Amino acid sequence: MTIAKVFGKVFDEYVHSDFLKFGKGEFRSKYLIDAKKQADKWTIKTGPEFANHLVKMGLEKANGKIKVTGVIVSTMQMDISISDGLKQFMGIKQYKIDSEIESNKILEIMGKYPRAFFALTFALPDYELKIKAKAPKSAKPSTSAEKEPKAEFCSLKTNDFNVVKRLFFDYPNFNKEISIKHTIKIDQIVYPKDFAKMKPEDVREQSKRKGVIIREIVADGKPIKSEASFEA
Repeated sequence: MTIAKVFGKVFDEYVHSDFLKFGKGEFRSKYLIDAKKQADKWTIKTGPEFANHLVKMGLEKANGKIKVTGVIVSTMQMDISISDGLKQFMGIKQYKIDSEIESNKILEIMGKYPRAFFALTFALPDYELKIKAKAPKSAKPSTSAEKEPKAEFCSLKTNDFNVVKRLFFDYPNFNKEISIKHTIKIDQIVYPKDFAKMKPEDVREQSKRKGVIIREIVADGKPIKSEASFEA
């Protein structure tokens, strides 16, 4: 998960790929995630940034065929045999999914197309995931006139504490409820050394973002704030 990796000072290709959508500026209320605990079950809601991560975690728990609905969103042509239809608009392709599919098959597609957006819904005995079947909004610097967004793009119900530990890596043992938001401040775009000789699309792919993430947690009414710098 991107935020956990940044705070763990792991700046790999996964983090780099996730930050490509951001330009210079301040991006508030990103990577939203809320949770409520009742007995031994957690209800978790997140922003769209967690979609692929939640889908992958669930599929890794699955065994055999599962009923899957939703869309896979990409700007590139994808070879997806499991698709039940394709809708295109303004260069954005949405591959409809509505069938029983081997979980490993979807994981293979995620590995082949890591930058596609997997807005998929499915249910397992201990992992019930619902994701809105649409593309997320593009990342733009925040303005003072914007409304505070809510963590409502993805919804997960689980009784697996290991899932909670992965999502709330620094504060998994909350008693009743927790809410987390992030401000991403990107101060500099670090271009490749020979960028003047490169194609524009290659410059974009290889450029790194440099800045800081401010993590704001409210756990059982207690505010906790931390930050981590990055170049990824």
